[in-house]
Amino acid sequence: MTQEFRQRQVQCISASGLHRLAYTEWGDPAGRRVLVCVHGLSRCGRDFDSLARVMSSHYRVVCPDVPGRGMSGWLKNPMEYQVQTYVADMVTLLARLDADSVHWVGTSMGGMIGMAIASLAETPVQKLVLNDVGPVITAVSLARIGEYLGKAPQFPDFAAAVQYIRAVSAPSGAHSDAEWSILTEHVTRRQADGSYRMHYDPAIAVPVSAAKPGKDIELWAYYDAIRCPTLVIRGALSDLLTRQTLQEMAGRGPRAKTVEIPEVGHAPTLMHADQIAIVREFLLAE
Repeated sequence: MTQEFRQRQVQCISASGLHRLAYTEWGDPAGRRVLVCVHGLSRCGRDFDSLARVMSSHYRVVCPDVPGRGMSGWLKNPMEYQVQTYVADMVTLLARLDADSVHWVGTSMGGMIGMAIASLAETPVQKLVLNDVGPVITAVSLARIGEYLGKAPQFPDFAAAVQYIRAVSAPSGAHSDAEWSILTEHVTRRQADGSYRMHYDPAIAVPVSAAKPGKDIELWAYYDAIRCPTLVIRGALSDLLTRQTLQEMAGRGPRAKTVEIPEVGHAPTLMHADQIAIVREFLLAE
């Protein structure tokens, strides 16, 4: 059986030194049409497997593990776990891919990175999908994330790890037992004694903890500078992207097309056929 994807890596640099950026690549490795999919704060690139399988017949799909997560290296200075570092890494990745232009799908943090890159002059981002994220990150959602980020216990077995992921990811909506296992498999790692731990550097929580409590993060300067066609997907129950912000995004900056997913909070997983169809239709439209 032919492997559906390739696991690759590229070396990047930050102020504290070199680190490894791992990525999963789907589709024709020589394809000139490139789709980059970037995950949320404590997740990894394998979150996009379902979307990548569908889109790989149209694109070379590249799903990086942001540093500190998954198969990528950990940063020496925890305060470098910031969007500016990730933007620099993604520019290095695009150079490795020899990609002059890309389409971008970003969930939560991945969307923040996408907004930052898309806002730049001479940006390579030609179409942008923001999955449950916008230019206002609410203080309420930051407080919720801060309750668990970097604090996950060691799990005695995989079943306990699944139970934990189901709890912290419950806002993502209904999923089958098999889907919850998939959502757990790639963000946990089995230890020599058979226990499991989260597959990320606990220090990714340091910059989040350093944020001013009770304050929203506002990124309108990035958003208003974006000129490419933009789609914003919101979980209708999201505490991170409010309906008010969504409506404002439709009327300023790139004047995004907006879609709400009922009975889902932060963030839609883009695993289900109806959600994948929304992304596919937007990206492939002329």
